[in-house]
Amino acid sequence: MTTSLRSTLDFLLYDWLQTETLNARERFADHSRETFDAVLDTCDRIAREKYAPFNRTVDTQEPHFDGERVTLPQATQDAYDAYAASGMLSAAQDYDIGGMQLPYTVDAAANAFFAVASISISSSLLSVGNANLLMVHGTDVQKQVFALNEFSGRFSGTMCLSEPQAGSSLSDVATRAVPDEAPSVAPDGLVPWDQDPLGPRYRLTGHKMWISSGEHDLSENIVHLVLAKIPGPDGKLVPGTRGISLFIVPKKLVDTEGQLTGVRNDVALAGLNHKLGWRGTTNTLLNFGEGKYPVQGRAGAVGYLVGQPGKGLACMFHMMNEARIGIGMAATMLGLAGYYASLDYAKNRPQGRLMGASGKDAGQPQVRIIEHADVKRMLLAQKSYGEGALALNLFCARLVDEQHTGQPEAADEARLLLEVLTPIAKSWPSEFCLEANSLAIQIHGGYGYTRDFPVEQYWRDNRLNMIHEGTHGIQAADLLGRKVLMENGRGMQLLAARMQATMAQAAAVPELAAYAAQLGDALQQVGAATQAAWATGNPAEALANAVPYMQAFGHTVLAWVWLDVALATLRVDATLSVAASAGRMGAARYFYHYELPKIAAWLNVVNGRDMTCAALSEEAF
Repeated sequence: MTTSLRSTLDFLLYDWLQTETLNARERFADHSRETFDAVLDTCDRIAREKYAPFNRTVDTQEPHFDGERVTLPQATQDAYDAYAASGMLSAAQDYDIGGMQLPYTVDAAANAFFAVASISISSSLLSVGNANLLMVHGTDVQKQVFALNEFSGRFSGTMCLSEPQAGSSLSDVATRAVPDEAPSVAPDGLVPWDQDPLGPRYRLTGHKMWISSGEHDLSENIVHLVLAKIPGPDGKLVPGTRGISLFIVPKKLVDTEGQLTGVRNDVALAGLNHKLGWRGTTNTLLNFGEGKYPVQGRAGAVGYLVGQPGKGLACMFHMMNEARIGIGMAATMLGLAGYYASLDYAKNRPQGRLMGASGKDAGQPQVRIIEHADVKRMLLAQKSYGEGALALNLFCARLVDEQHTGQPEAADEARLLLEVLTPIAKSWPSEFCLEANSLAIQIHGGYGYTRDFPVEQYWRDNRLNMIHEGTHGIQAADLLGRKVLMENGRGMQLLAARMQATMAQAAAVPELAAYAAQLGDALQQVGAATQAAWATGNPAEALANAVPYMQAFGHTVLAWVWLDVALATLRVDATLSVAASAGRMGAARYFYHYELPKIAAWLNVVNGRDMTCAALSEEAF
């Protein structure tokens, strides 16, 4: 499995994205192909030793809560410790805080090994995103006390957005935060609430649902980032999202040096959610301020304001967008894990005989199922989905590097391209790499539906990703309702220009010219559909078919990615193995022959602003 993944990563990083050219930039000047490869080698080894052997273990030995403490398999602790010791939690950070100043592109590629080995164990995503948010929006003390301890692995992190009564509707957040006017618990004496070195101090009350890694003993402390509302003078909460603020709520209170004070914060685990997949990660309902662990004899969880009051959602989007790309990568790697497993099965499972001119000869030995055309179809579909999604996610990671280290104009273009592509990077792998997992089960036949083989677990684990970090519908509404329109459509124009540049190159290559023309037609269809959706200016009509629009948009983006990858494949063909080159070109051909033609049907309802679904009365169901 990891041999195939490594060769794919090497090609995408070095031959396609030209990642080594980043070393010419000051931030990455100490790096080389050798240092990048050393990071990939280390992560590959840790993933093979500490993650992959225990993927089934954490699926069957679910987290257990005895009313006070959550118990996880020892393998989870061992994996967490190995990951923290590797330095990967802070790999992209500055040297002066213990980081490696690794390009995010390489960071993302290295983390792919953990995700393909066991996504259920590989849940450090939130800790890194939590710390990254604090590095941007936190005070110097908050960075030092909370973020740096997350980067070291001493602390871990969560994001607490959803509530039982509100789900994904953040406008309806009801968790309250009031100034903590009681004496501080800090060991250096009494500190007024608005002068606490850790940030203005509040008391929070409320409930948060679906909190991944919300309770465990893997780290010394858990840093919850919590969305809550500060009541107005009348004691009422401001409706909508403009009244939301962001707070650091540690599981255990700390001093200004980051040392535990011995005081447990009023954050209580109400229960574990027992999920279809991702069973190795605790998923929790947390009660804030219910009084189970009163601080100074008073209910209310102690929290420290991040940023300005009422600006919490803008801060949280820093973590949410990072998490969305991370979820896209998780879905991608699960899709590839299923592909590798079903490819191995297809190469070794004899069944049936090929049809000859006179039919099947039962006297002949059975053939391996990979020799059947339909099995090859299913394998090619998985390869095109998984490797295409991996290329897309690494391209997005490359945009992050460009945004942070590129020249001003290039950095601004990267920012806008990321805005447009983030809904696709999250949603497209979540849908189509899940379909890849379904095809992996199909290739295994009845065995695929049993726990004797890993593909049923990959499907269960992947099914969550269409919900994770904003559902499919939310991503689609964000894409069509905001991202393609923002800044007068400039992000969409930049993406189209990138596609047209690839098409121009491919048009001069006989093997790819027809695909360049096909992509041009698809791009024109998406552009026309965007205008048609908004022709009346009525959001209800425009967004009624946002998901089919997103599916067509995503397929067009993936077709562009595959065309660009095909160009790179032909460019370096002499240095690749014949099999690797044939495989990538075959996957590109499959996508253009079998997948891209689907967009016409999706866009048909968008162009007509079809209201079949939106207008149907509740009673009709």
